[in-house]
Amino acid sequence: MDIAVLEQWLPFYVQAALLTLRIGVIGTALAFVVGLICESLRELRVPVIGQIVTGYVEISRNTPLLVQLFFLYFGLPKLGIVLDGESAAIIGLTFLGGSYMIEALRSGFGSVTKVQRESALALGMKRQEVIRYVVLPQALAYALPALMANVIFLIKETSVVSVVALPDLVYVAKEQIGNTYTTNEALALLVVSYAVILVPIVLLAVGLERRVRHGLVGK
Repeated sequence: MDIAVLEQWLPFYVQAALLTLRIGVIGTALAFVVGLICESLRELRVPVIGQIVTGYVEISRNTPLLVQLFFLYFGLPKLGIVLDGESAAIIGLTFLGGSYMIEALRSGFGSVTKVQRESALALGMKRQEVIRYVVLPQALAYALPALMANVIFLIKETSVVSVVALPDLVYVAKEQIGNTYTTNEALALLVVSYAVILVPIVLLAVGLERRVRHGLVGK
């Protein structure tokens, strides 16, 4: 392991890690919003919405992110819609992640008992209010482990965004190997970079899940 090579390439990996983290955070946040809106509308039994959401989930989860990125970056320009690499990566991550968030939230919504819903309606609350004040807080608590697992999954999925010419961590590692043939150093920096990003998220997830679990048990 050549320390000089590590020192030379480290700044490039830092910049790539920041790009990876930015895409991952924005894409994951938007995916959660998409998932929350879609599952809430489905929970409200809005006509046709259930079928649309189901179709979206099936398409999204059964096509690789790589294919989605190729369509967004190389296919849409044929239709006159041109996206830069970062926008394509964020949209692709949102599209993929939204379906996973929907499924995680569906399990959370399903964990809230029918008795609580009916009791709230009997007290005069509207269906929207039941979802907002009674079901949603509990659903988020129940779905938290799955939601955090999706966050970690989506951050790792950013490893393919180099196909749309983004200088992410994998892109930089390929560049280093191709230019200097220092494979061991490149892989070491790549692994450490992802560990620096993901380990704090995993620890945060564990802490949140423990607190939420204690809160649910306490009830």
